[in-house]
Amino acid sequence: MASKLADESLKKAIVLSEKLAAKHADSLFDEKNENHGFGRGCLGCRIDARHVSNPAYLDKLLKLFGFVTVPVNWAEIESHKGTYDFSAVDTCIEVLSKKKLAIGAGPLLCFSKEHLPKWLLRGSAGFEKIRETAYQFVSTTVARYSGIVRVWRVISGLNAFNHFGFSFEQVLEMTRAANMAVKTASDRALKIIEVSNPWGEYYATTPGTIPPLVYVDMVVQSGINFDAFGLQMRFGKNEAGMHVRDMMQMSAVLDYFAPIAKPLYITDVEVPSENGAGSSDGKVAGVWHEEWDQSRQGQWIEQFYKISLSKPFVDAVTYSNLVDTKDSAIANSGLLTQQLEPKKSFRTLKKLHDVIFTW
Repeated sequence: MASKLADESLKKAIVLSEKLAAKHADSLFDEKNENHGFGRGCLGCRIDARHVSNPAYLDKLLKLFGFVTVPVNWAEIESHKGTYDFSAVDTCIEVLSKKKLAIGAGPLLCFSKEHLPKWLLRGSAGFEKIRETAYQFVSTTVARYSGIVRVWRVISGLNAFNHFGFSFEQVLEMTRAANMAVKTASDRALKIIEVSNPWGEYYATTPGTIPPLVYVDMVVQSGINFDAFGLQMRFGKNEAGMHVRDMMQMSAVLDYFAPIAKPLYITDVEVPSENGAGSSDGKVAGVWHEEWDQSRQGQWIEQFYKISLSKPFVDAVTYSNLVDTKDSAIANSGLLTQQLEPKKSFRTLKKLHDVIFTW
């Protein structure tokens, strides 16, 4: 009996804490909006290179976003050592540079297996050689788009994804070297260090990883030359860091970055628009109040965006997928269907856009 009462109390506490977080965010959001505290790039989207030449896709993109992020994958660009294929990125940059958009790109480096070239994975290079190779890739990429790309996601998730098992000191040195490479190639570009899985569940089971806030503190204390932190917020999958959280928890984790004298960019936001199967089933991945559907996705996005953008240190929130794609981290997470039809979440975000930019 006591356990049932405790569960009921906890359920009510979570609901009330969410309402408190939303109410507080609404007040701060309205105040910030009245003071014209939002830049034109505060709403962003990671673009899909497969759709970027489609006029219908671009039309929907321009209705919502003033800031776009072009994906960069080292494994795809340098599939053969020393030979770079920038064709996909070139196409994106060529199309987007003709629009009135702020352009970002990245992540330049991510040390998860799918972002590392196969020839590097097959080799037996030590840390010094890997750092030198990574520095060369970053320098070449940034120099190619210097003057066009103004924001670089320099290094992503090294707190959680450390395929080569770098030591603490090597993690810091790789982070430092990557940011130095960007600064040397494009002195005026904004450099973001991206933190993955902010609740740190991975640390208990994955060797060679660092708790997220420890990594943040290490980076700040080491004097690395960078401009902002990035934070990934993807929910709706039975994997570390992707189980659904309540809004008070998310507001609290954002507040950890308040004392740091650096802006925060929310670089990857994803939630599903329908319940899935397997690891995407709400029974194991979590739901937000009820099972996911288009209305639930839209309501979640509205609350999360208001909470995030109400924080004075949050400069931008970037959604991960404009359109549903089979290879997204979270299934059915796009704001558009595969046929480019708007979901309810697209219309919700459009209303938020109009509130911010209609003065």
